[in-house]
Amino acid sequence: MAKDLFSNQADAYAKYRPTYPPELFDYILSFVNEKECAWDCATGNGQAALVLADQFTKVEATDLSEAQLKYAVQKENIHYQVSTAEQTPFADNSFDLITIATAYHWFDWKAFHKEATRVCKKNAVVAAWGYHVFFSTDENITSIIQHFYHDIIKRYWDKERQYVDDRYASVEFDFAPLPSKDFDLVLNWNKEGLLGYLSSWSAVQNYIQKKGSSPLSLIEEDLEKAWPGNDDKEFHFPLFLKIGRVRK
Repeated sequence: MAKDLFSNQADAYAKYRPTYPPELFDYILSFVNEKECAWDCATGNGQAALVLADQFTKVEATDLSEAQLKYAVQKENIHYQVSTAEQTPFADNSFDLITIATAYHWFDWKAFHKEATRVCKKNAVVAAWGYHVFFSTDENITSIIQHFYHDIIKRYWDKERQYVDDRYASVEFDFAPLPSKDFDLVLNWNKEGLLGYLSSWSAVQNYIQKKGSSPLSLIEEDLEKAWPGNDDKEFHFPLFLKIGRVRK
């Protein structure tokens, strides 16, 4: 069963989590035969669902977290509801595409595979992606990010984080494989954007629960020295993709 680790910081997640590059969706959609109905599983605040809504007649978007869905971007052809990834209310043979954005590592993979096979049409596409530790074009800021990730909060991640660290190389993904591809997600942030994004990490919330204070305070002084103004900096997220077809 997937974990709900983001309800407490649903507002920060909605405000600061990055969207995904158009090239990613173009690549995924190049394998999709029909565009009648898509399921964005673990939708969060609907970032991927919103893009799919421009391509599909209907989008079903689900998440474990009711708090997350309260921040979801609304569109007429998107239907949001609370549901797990492994057990859904959907009818058999409903979907042409399933997307899972930065959440597949939390799933019960065997149960999800069974459910996805049931609710998908024959040869439907399943695409799961995530991104590794991001970096800045400013090397001093990248050093602070690396220190924060590896030295301060790494032990506060749930064990499933290891699958992100190895770029989904060790996850079970028992769909007929399609060619994968890497992407570069590029953002420009000021300091508020950077710290806001870091605050949305589940490891940061775990740290706060255990220590009673935010780990961000441990890097704010160094960040101020490296970034004294509030100009925007360029950040890159190495994005990886698992993609396959449903066998029936």
